[in-house]
Amino acid sequence: VSPGNCRPLQGHQGQVVIRLPARVHLTGITVQHISKEVSPSGTVISAPRDMAVFVSVCWALLGVDADGEEETLLGTFMYNVAKEAIQTFPLKNAPLPRAFSYIKLLVKSNWGNPAYACIYRVQVHRKMASKKASSETRG
Repeated sequence: VSPGNCRPLQGHQGQVVIRLPARVHLTGITVQHISKEVSPSGTVISAPRDMAVFVSVCWALLGVDADGEEETLLGTFMYNVAKEAIQTFPLKNAPLPRAFSYIKLLVKSNWGNPAYACIYRVQVHRKMASKKASSETRG
């Protein structure tokens, strides 16, 4: 991870929807930002602060999935810039009995940059859904 090589979100909040390669049961999420030591400005005010994780089988407009169900909140957490640059958060409402194909990371606030929030890396921790369970959830 190098300074400036991030996914910028305009303003101090925003969201990123990630399509997963397969339906999975999510158990946790890891978020990474650069450390103060490698930051050209010596600060990390663009780092996300308060975040939430949502899942869906297939995102359509307005957060409703293909089955007409709303997105499901798996947890909220705070990225702490005083800790390590790589932070892992267990999802409290996970794993759900249903597997999901999409994850939405909602950044509710950052550490003070009014122009943008930066996401450097997101890793999803999961249990693979069995093929039988996947076909059953499709209907």
